[in-house]
Amino acid sequence: MTPVDLLDLDSLLDDEERQIRSVVRRLVDDRVRPHVADWYERGQVPARELAREFGRLGLLGMHLTGYGCAGSTAVAYGLACLELEAGDSGVRSLVSVQGSLAMYAIWRYGSEEQKQRWLPAMATGEAIGCFGLTEPDHGSDPASMATRARRDGDDWLLHGGKMWITNAPVADVAVIWARAEEGVHGFAVPLDTPGVSVREIRRKMSLRASLTGEIALDDVRLPADALLPGAAGLKAPLSCLTEARHGIVWGALGAARDCLETTLAYAGTRTQFGRPLAGFQLTQAKLADMAVEWQKGFLLALHLGRLADAGRLRPEQVSVGKLNNVREALAIARQCRTILGANGVSGEYPIMRHANNLESVLTYEGTSEIHQLVIGQRLTGLSAFA
Repeated sequence: MTPVDLLDLDSLLDDEERQIRSVVRRLVDDRVRPHVADWYERGQVPARELAREFGRLGLLGMHLTGYGCAGSTAVAYGLACLELEAGDSGVRSLVSVQGSLAMYAIWRYGSEEQKQRWLPAMATGEAIGCFGLTEPDHGSDPASMATRARRDGDDWLLHGGKMWITNAPVADVAVIWARAEEGVHGFAVPLDTPGVSVREIRRKMSLRASLTGEIALDDVRLPADALLPGAAGLKAPLSCLTEARHGIVWGALGAARDCLETTLAYAGTRTQFGRPLAGFQLTQAKLADMAVEWQKGFLLALHLGRLADAGRLRPEQVSVGKLNNVREALAIARQCRTILGANGVSGEYPIMRHANNLESVLTYEGTSEIHQLVIGQRLTGLSAFA
């Protein structure tokens, strides 16, 4: 039995959703699992090659419509994220940042010319995008961003820096958010533009199968048509984060499921004191609690996905999903590690890799504390952010 069998959750999905899930699972089994431990250990990943493979399968911007995008449902996209993160959080991050941040920002807020220029190539994986919001001194407080945009004739000049930017070392375009006199604007910035420099962030202990960078903007001159015309104010980048967080709600379940399935198999064959670990009451109690939390997390993700497909998903509801599912996925990974004992920290098993990755997922695109405050504001009507 696997965690997904306990409550017959598959019966809640339709045939197309199950088919999409199966296709992505096969891709992960064939293309990611045989190599990901080595990618993680070396801190390298063939991002461009993977992007093209994901593009051929229609996974990049799959929930968007037009411009070569698949136009799938939010639930189908969530299931794809779950399967990708069962391989590795870093691999899912490549797809999430490409589709739900960079592509979504251009798709929702860009001009028709920007959409035609970037989205078809990004959908196939021939062009890679990143999303520049976080700064060295401003993570959870994007309203205090220091990156500035000022007009110079018909052009714009951008100056500042962005930090912890997934895909940046291999990206062709960055969606950069900067503060101008009239408020926050978004810009589609080709990364070969003079004045732009990218430094890969190395020596990470988490998301090592993901490429992360720092972007420096030294009075970067951009034409007027680099501005995303539909993005006005901080609500625009925050709406992109809400879009991406929905994928995380599902993705974290993938990491947790992989930990659980690995642990069930291990506990059934590892013998101590003359019996399998799975035969001990304490082990079964751990497994039962983890499986129950996984089921609850899946039901929550599915409910949010159905709300999204009905056009009724609110930001605070996504915060509930990210807060709960990432927190529980990390707890599952840590508990699974205890059942594997010393083998739980070995790279021969995926447990510690998932746990390390989830430490980053717990923090990025809104820390747990930020999501608690979002939920708290909804409950009380009072903002505790300032």
